[in-house]
Amino acid sequence: MSRAFVREDDQAGVTALPDRPISPHPNLVTRRGLALIERNVAAFRQQLAAATAAEDQEAMARAARELRYWAARHATAELTEPPADTETVVFGTAVTGVLPDGTQVTYRIVGEDEADPSEGRIAWTAPVARLLLGSSVGDVRRIPAGELEIVAIDPTPEPPP
Repeated sequence: MSRAFVREDDQAGVTALPDRPISPHPNLVTRRGLALIERNVAAFRQQLAAATAAEDQEAMARAARELRYWAARHATAELTEPPADTETVVFGTAVTGVLPDGTQVTYRIVGEDEADPSEGRIAWTAPVARLLLGSSVGDVRRIPAGELEIVAIDPTPEPPP
């Protein structure tokens, strides 16, 4: 009899999922970012428990992989908040600038897992964030969208979700 038709264990057909890559950069997080990581750890623990109870091997593999990632990110998280009196763009600040056409844009410099460019949150490791870090009001930085004149810096932290 061919071995191709013999099921050797309950994991037949389940693909082992590789771990998600973890950034080599320090894991700087805002208070909001830390809360998001903690929320993900809790959610994937629940998913893993549910998948285990249902004996769903594929769901278990997916949840376990995500839980490993978020647990590692939680373990290495470095809560970083900007000083309330900062006059330069640092991690955690919101920086507002004006483009040559008059368009005003605001970026908040956040941790890698918290980044959401559609909401103006950019990772501190992103090229635009790197260009903005260290800037002060009045400085002009060349970003992909054009020259950006810094008009405001807000160190007020975002509330956790």
